Amino acid sequence: MPRRAAPRVVAAPAPAAGARRQRFTGRAAILVLVVAVLTVSYASSLRAYLQQRSHIEDLKSQIALRQASISDLEREKERWQDPAYVRQQARELNYVMPGETSYVVLDENGEPLEQNSRLTDPSTVARKPPTAWWSTAWQSVEIAGNPPRPEPPPAAKIDEKP
Repeated sequence: MPRRAAPRVVAAPAPAAGARRQRFTGRAAILVLVVAVLTVSYASSLRAYLQQRSHIEDLKSQIALRQASISDLEREKERWQDPAYVRQQARELNYVMPGETSYVVLDENGEPLEQNSRLTDPSTVARKPPTAWWSTAWQSVEIAGNPPRPEPPPAAKIDEKP
């Protein structure tokens, strides 16, 4: 039998001490892609969650304001059931009960004073002494007998000075 030659084993070259192994492989790329997709998906979900929480807080504050308004209106409704309150409101509108006389204080122009206005002290107001009615009537008779001279009409043209 002929002798067979021993198979030749070729050894792979030994890696050099300074050579590096390839770092970015296909598996790493897929892993980075999966992590990126998960991050985007969770970020959008988190953003929607935070927006909804903010919206819920706004709605809760609106509900609290409306409930306060409702309680104020219910309190006002209960007030209107009291006859004394109704009378007070009517008096603020200058209504009077049958048999009463209403007085309105007027200012110097003849306009009614407002509720929050204050009257001046009578001692500080300068007054003219009262005159008798016949003296005013006699003055009108004298003026009718001696009417005042009318003032000349205004000039139609303005004189220019040199």
